[in-house]
Amino acid sequence: MVKKKAAAKRVTAKAPTPRKAPPESADWRRETLARVRALINQAEPQAVEDVKWRKPSNSMAGVPVWSLDGILCTGETYKDKVKVTFAKGASLEDPAALFNSSLEGNTRRAIDLHEGDELDEKAFIALVRAAVALNASGRKT
Repeated sequence: MVKKKAAAKRVTAKAPTPRKAPPESADWRRETLARVRALINQAEPQAVEDVKWRKPSNSMAGVPVWSLDGILCTGETYKDKVKVTFAKGASLEDPAALFNSSLEGNTRRAIDLHEGDELDEKAFIALVRAAVALNASGRKT
């Protein structure tokens, strides 16, 4: 038995509607990360920002990593927060109690910033400077 080919249906495809990216100011996470970036640069102008770990789960945007004599911190954006992780945070004094995440580990500490959170900028700058000093000392954690 021979099957007849079905007549090809003509389908008119609609051109996809281009998505407009939200303006830079429309996304609180971008604003927060931009503020963190500015504070890190204010605390240590010689800190170098690289982008690492580009993968589909972060839309290939990667993760900003600030370093000077080793990694100082990273800044990751999630749906509900911006996470700033200090590579040697467990060895840093945190008198303002900025660290509120990854508190159980022996090495890293993180600051989770949610929409509407206020970051104590003076304390954050002090934390970045302490991380720079720790890296410069060459002390292992």
